Amino acid sequence: MDVAQMSMALSQGQVKQQASLSVMKKVMNQSQGSADFLNEMMGGANAQTLQQVAQPHLGSNIDIKG
Repeated sequence: MDVAQMSMALSQGQVKQQASLSVMKKVMNQSQGSADFLNEMMGGANAQTLQQVAQPHLGSNIDIKG
């Protein structure tokens, strides 16, 4: 392999690595934004609301037969 070919191969490898890192940073930022949004949305919910969402069938019927 001559020097020019080797230089081009190294340059292409560096470009691929930079592109991969750039995409990974964007995905990480998007994931962090999603996590922040979920934390914000869950912060307003109390334990009873979360329990009802997890098990919606509980507490919906009351047996009043005596």
